[in-house]
Amino acid sequence: MIAPDFSLSDQHNQPHSLSDDRGKWVVLYFYPKDDTPGCTKEACSFRDYFTRLQEKGAAVLGISKDSVASHQKFAEKYHLNFPILSDPETGVIKAYTAWGPKRFMGKEFTGTLRKTFIINPAGEIVKEYPQVTPDKHAEEILHDLETLMATA
Repeated sequence: MIAPDFSLSDQHNQPHSLSDDRGKWVVLYFYPKDDTPGCTKEACSFRDYFTRLQEKGAAVLGISKDSVASHQKFAEKYHLNFPILSDPETGVIKAYTAWGPKRFMGKEFTGTLRKTFIINPAGEIVKEYPQVTPDKHAEEILHDLETLMATA
């Protein structure tokens, strides 16, 4: 399946499109909210593995519906070294089926699901992670990316 293209603003209010990274492997992850425990663990995990992922030729992009200002504070606080993109209208989140029913403290609501996709250099989604363990996820991605690259 071809990954839907998009253009969203990052934490520096600069536009970033998926097509900007055509020709590279892309790790595209969706997360619910800046500066919450699980989302912070996941973002810091990607930060810590970023150089290793970059050495493999992979770009990392995070997306949530939080504002550019919220992303800027989050990125500065945790020294995030990759783009986190703002999708306040949730159009991209929905295009990647990362919007749906959730439960928290006994309440049901609709929101951003924690999901990740690996996109190959041709722009095809080659792996989807519908269930993510935030603190181990970047390590899992690196391993899977190495496997996918070896078989590509």
